[in-house]
Amino acid sequence: MTDTLTSDGATIVVEGVSKQYGDAFAVRAVDLTMAPGECVAMVGHNGAGKSSLIKLMLGLTTPTEGRIRVLGGDPASAAASHIRRQVGFLPESVAFHPSMTGRETLDFYAKLKGVARTGNDALFDRVGLEPAAVKRRVGTYSKGMRQRLALAQALLGGPKVLFLDEPTTGLDPALRQSFYEIVRDLRDAGTTVLLCSHALTELEGQADRVVVMSRGRKVADGSLSTLRSLAQLPVRIRLTMPDGSVNELTCANDDKVGMVRRIACDGPEVTDIEIVQPSLDDMYAHFLRREAAE
Repeated sequence: MTDTLTSDGATIVVEGVSKQYGDAFAVRAVDLTMAPGECVAMVGHNGAGKSSLIKLMLGLTTPTEGRIRVLGGDPASAAASHIRRQVGFLPESVAFHPSMTGRETLDFYAKLKGVARTGNDALFDRVGLEPAAVKRRVGTYSKGMRQRLALAQALLGGPKVLFLDEPTTGLDPALRQSFYEIVRDLRDAGTTVLLCSHALTELEGQADRVVVMSRGRKVADGSLSTLRSLAQLPVRIRLTMPDGSVNELTCANDDKVGMVRRIACDGPEVTDIEIVQPSLDDMYAHFLRREAAE
């Protein structure tokens, strides 16, 4: 059995990976490393390569070029069953047998994964499925209930690596907050989490790093502060005047502290100052425009 980590302590290593179908590239020359206890958000439009990259890391497909290591081994190898038992996956589109109950469904996936069913009740409680709902047929579930059942399936066996593809689809705001609490707990316990979502505003404050994908390529990778530095988008400073009116100034990110000092020392009288940083939406649009121009 291979070690569960690479020599540098990474749980996931993607080196120069491309996936080609005919003349088209789903993934092109991607490098990516993830560590234990790290939550990485991967963002990109439909067709950017996010799901294709997840399938490669799950071992469902194999690279045309490059190398992938998950928990120290090749996820697509015949001997990778021990790796798969330590990996959880919540796909974008969830389909369960409608005639099975929630409990029967989770018991089935636990048997399929080769893990004990004794922790299933705790998983139901963790994802917010009531005992009465667990006894109902999945065909009667709402979209949000199916999504919670799918999350419970992904958490079977306490995975060391967790792939989440559009995980908050169908969840109301309260359940989304509960979901991200689960993600933070997993990350703090040492799980490596890869989170793909179109809901960019949700991801701010949830991920340690953000990877931006476009046309199969990785076009940016870093923390929000790193991406802001790379994008060099203007910062807005909103000044609330004594009469209630609002004036807005813009400056470079590196100049914001100096501008606030100048306003405080020599500027007009204000009752409030608000600094508005570029959002993840703003930076995502910027990196896509830059990629298109190149």
